[in-house]
Amino acid sequence: MKIALLVLLLAISGIQCSVSQAQTLSSYNIIWSSQSRNSSESMPCGGGDIGLNVWVEKGELLFYMAQSGVFDENNASLKAGRVRIKLSPNPFEGKTFRQELSLQDGHVKIHGANGALTADVRVWVDVYRPVIHVDIQSNKATKVEATYETWRTKDRVSKGEANKANTWKHMFSGEVTSFRDTINFQSNSVLFYHQNRATTVFDMAVKQQGLEASKEQLYNPMKDLIFGGTMLGQNMRPAGKTTGKYVDTDFDGWKLASVLPARSHAIAVYLHSDTVKNVAEWQTGVRQLIVDATKSEKTALPKTLDWWKQFWNRSSIFIQPDGPDTSLATWQVGRNYQLFRYMLGCNALGKWPTKFNGGLFTYDPVFTNKNDTLSPDFRNWGGGTHTAQNQRLVYFPMLKSGDFDLMKPQFDFYLRILKTAELRTKHYWGHEGASFTEQIENFGLPNPAEYGYKRPADYDRGMEYNRWLEYLWDTSLEFCLMMLDEERYTGNDISAYIPFIESCLTFFDQHYQYLARKRGASALDEKKQLVIYPGSAAETYKMAYNPSSTVAGLTTVLTRLLELPDSYLNDQKRKTWTEMLRRIPPISFREFDGHVTISPAKLWERINNTESPQLYPVFPWGTYGLGKPGLDTAINTYKYDPDVVRQISHVGWRQHNIFAARLGLTDEAARLTTLKLGNSGRRFPAFWGPGFDWTPDHNWGGAGMIGLQEMLMQTDGKVIRLLPAWPRNWDVTFKLHAPYNTTVEGRFVNGKVEKLTVTPAERTKDVILPDFK
Repeated sequence: MKIALLVLLLAISGIQCSVSQAQTLSSYNIIWSSQSRNSSESMPCGGGDIGLNVWVEKGELLFYMAQSGVFDENNASLKAGRVRIKLSPNPFEGKTFRQELSLQDGHVKIHGANGALTADVRVWVDVYRPVIHVDIQSNKATKVEATYETWRTKDRVSKGEANKANTWKHMFSGEVTSFRDTINFQSNSVLFYHQNRATTVFDMAVKQQGLEASKEQLYNPMKDLIFGGTMLGQNMRPAGKTTGKYVDTDFDGWKLASVLPARSHAIAVYLHSDTVKNVAEWQTGVRQLIVDATKSEKTALPKTLDWWKQFWNRSSIFIQPDGPDTSLATWQVGRNYQLFRYMLGCNALGKWPTKFNGGLFTYDPVFTNKNDTLSPDFRNWGGGTHTAQNQRLVYFPMLKSGDFDLMKPQFDFYLRILKTAELRTKHYWGHEGASFTEQIENFGLPNPAEYGYKRPADYDRGMEYNRWLEYLWDTSLEFCLMMLDEERYTGNDISAYIPFIESCLTFFDQHYQYLARKRGASALDEKKQLVIYPGSAAETYKMAYNPSSTVAGLTTVLTRLLELPDSYLNDQKRKTWTEMLRRIPPISFREFDGHVTISPAKLWERINNTESPQLYPVFPWGTYGLGKPGLDTAINTYKYDPDVVRQISHVGWRQHNIFAARLGLTDEAARLTTLKLGNSGRRFPAFWGPGFDWTPDHNWGGAGMIGLQEMLMQTDGKVIRLLPAWPRNWDVTFKLHAPYNTTVEGRFVNGKVEKLTVTPAERTKDVILPDFK
């Protein structure tokens, strides 16, 4: 590697990449020339905070609807229902069919021809309002039926495996009821909603965990929540009810039908979720949504198209852009990177983060696990349950892609439950700081099943009684790092996040001194450093002493916090965090066949899972990497630590592609990233999974995005290292974001950097190019 200023200056000189971004993006559109067999062969579509699974089956258009932040009494994330649309006469009963996901527009477009009859359907979601649109144009007049279908028409008892979709989980031995929705015709529309009962799983969790005295101070997102919507169509009227069974689930349907045949039809579904005192107030919100949407009907589509245009203009990675060969694995990597980023973009304006276990795009579960013959609401690992180790992989790639607005729902999630996490710490242990467990609910308490339904009477009430999760508190530090990265990348004011970051740090400082005093007379070791015991290196090395992942995390977050401008920290704060930084113990090491490696911890009692936390000092913490001391030790860890070697894989949340990229192991990074971002094996190429979680597996896709970005560009402070682990035979055109309001655009072809633009230009001096020989 070397700094190549002369090369850069010659390369950038105002030249823009010659490949048209829109043209290249359109080559990634997914096009199907045959109809789907079932919902597993659906296409994602969405915008704002809505996700749809769209498919055509047996001549009928169907789509599942999902909206961010919809949680029932059991904290399951419910679908908004399913819509079925049929035309008569039917253009989709002929031999000509085409369904296309248009990435540039964020739309699904469907074309059918049956003899002389042709029709075009466009399915799209208003980015700025929770409104789903279906626009139909045909060359001859047709009638249209639109049926709202739901399986939640009666109360159902949820048992065993079914409770994996909610907060109770399958370990709960009692009876759980999934309550029915309310659905009816209202004038010329179908109105549907779910009103949460007064008592929810939140109440059980508070009682279980001994926090009744603080209950009114705890955040409860399920309280008074009503969600649902209304479906209506242009010149359509109620046409009766239907019943049926789709895959494994009985359903009822409420049908709207066109009054007269026409060449043009428009159907809209308005989704509304709100915390209100009664249904009348919720219905007022629905009516207001319809009024607002009607006023904006001429501008909604242009503004949505413009939003997607700006989204795609932020960043891109196009591999083999000049000669797309869809059979090439490398081309598929670039295409699937863009497809998954599109799926993330569908929840850009959501109040709640995109869930790692399917996001907004789950479908009938039997197509993910043949044993799960359950309703379309099912997903493994819960709806309101937050698993930080998985969620972080969904959100880290948004930094280099420049999707900072998409990160807000994840950050706000933590801000909403910060007070709860601090109250837990004070209640159980009597000191300050926020205790965020690994399996945490959207109301801020540990998942009740992971907390333990059967606990020893004398077990610490603040702890999860769980062999995987005990003493695992440091995953919140990764979100601290993301918040600090947002400030470094954009210069945005992150004052709102500083209390969260400081509270996370305070917990570790005070809690481990508290634990040390319980064991003896001294709060610190002989070197005046914290004794992080018992700790946990991810879920793998348990009852650990000074786990290296925690040590690296605390060191990095403290260092980055102290590097913030003076406006964020006064002198006393700087003194406090500087003193804590001095108290952080060092990373530990061990040897294999004479090779020094990073140790998972100084000591541990058992190995419980299959993660590689000894490489977390490489990613996400950046303690080791290209151009930094100890690179050989980190490489040794990847190559010679037998625990790591056994675990190397591309499946699910595994991060070995990221580790390899950060260590400059080009061939290994390329191999694993090609597997990670290869076609999913399902009809939609980016519906990976289930991995260890569910389908579509969003932490699988996120880890793939991160690995590809790190192969292409790595940053450290002001240094921008280009192509650090990029194969010479992978042609690429790209635009990525770097710290300090910087974008880097380039074109690498035939082993040479042909064009490069760094904005602002003065950041050119900070770029390092590889010395290809």
